[in-house]
Amino acid sequence: MAMISRLLMLSLFIMLIFLAQSKGMVMGVDEDAKALCSVNLAQFLPPPYGGLENMVCQPVWNSFLLRYSQTKDNVVTIVLSTVYTTGWVGMGFSRDGKMINSSCMVGWVNPEGQGKIRQYYVEGLTPSKIKPEKGELPLTSVPPLVYLQGATIYLAFQLKYPNRLKNQPILLAFATKYPHHHHLTVHDDKTTILFDFSSGNSFDVSAGPNDYTSSRKTHGVLGILGWGLFCPFGAIFARYLRNQKSWYYIHVSAQFIGFILGLAGVVLGLQLHNNLQVHIPAHEGIGILVLVLSILQVLAFFVRPDRDSKYRKCWNLYHGWVGRIALFFAAINIVLGMHYAGAGEGWKIGYGFLLGTIMLVCIVLETLLRLKKLDEPTHLPTYPMNSI
Repeated sequence: MAMISRLLMLSLFIMLIFLAQSKGMVMGVDEDAKALCSVNLAQFLPPPYGGLENMVCQPVWNSFLLRYSQTKDNVVTIVLSTVYTTGWVGMGFSRDGKMINSSCMVGWVNPEGQGKIRQYYVEGLTPSKIKPEKGELPLTSVPPLVYLQGATIYLAFQLKYPNRLKNQPILLAFATKYPHHHHLTVHDDKTTILFDFSSGNSFDVSAGPNDYTSSRKTHGVLGILGWGLFCPFGAIFARYLRNQKSWYYIHVSAQFIGFILGLAGVVLGLQLHNNLQVHIPAHEGIGILVLVLSILQVLAFFVRPDRDSKYRKCWNLYHGWVGRIALFFAAINIVLGMHYAGAGEGWKIGYGFLLGTIMLVCIVLETLLRLKKLDEPTHLPTYPMNSI
């Protein structure tokens, strides 16, 4: 019992470490830029830009400040501001965080003092591939505008989405050279952020090693290898290949490797949650459930009764069904993770092939196992007959 208590305390300590990591600090904010949120836009911007209700104001990059308001009808009113001297300022909406196939709102004030704002569609990385007056942004009938107040330029536009806007990759860029016949010049600097329009938090995803895309991929690979490959492989060995001499060691090794990989995936998932501030209740909840069930399986290994114990049958039932439930929910969570992450066809086809292969192998081996049991002769006890 002392050993069991120590294992339970160790598991509780590990879970507390995970919870502490998930409550880490969010990206730092420029206090000087934050003070600019107190500027009263109604003094120089017309409605609805000048009188945003429930306005959220968030510094996002350098001197870029993002103000927005989102209504129950999914109308998003955006006012982007930054320090301005010459050239153009742009804000783009991307599907995957990349420039290609993104739609952007770009504004500038020409030397004559006239404000210009246009929508652009990025077909390629050269200026000729950035098409003016094209794009996929769902602009409303409210005209977009650009306004220069002192040394600050304001880009304002309004969008209407069919669903509530939540996590959105945003491109921010500027150039000191003016557009030439509405064709943009090469930007001087740019960045990509993942902005959560539900909470107002943002995360810089343009830094190479810290790119959230690579972290998401690593998180997915760890989950698929741990919960989707090694753990099912170990379970198959334990049920169908017990006639092999080393089945037990293969089973334990595969389950241990799967647990370590899955645990690493959970830790990385918590870091992504901390950095991106993305809330996916279904994926997170099922992931915690699978982790808890896996820890229970590890604890069960240390308290396994002897083969001749009267509790061994109960332990076998517990160990087998908890493992099946964990693998079932792990497969569901992998599919949910790919769905929420917007995984490409390669990921879906690859995991679909892996899952289909595992299910086919289980069906074949289960059928052979049951046929083997049917073929086994039933041995009836024989009793000696006493002659009279």
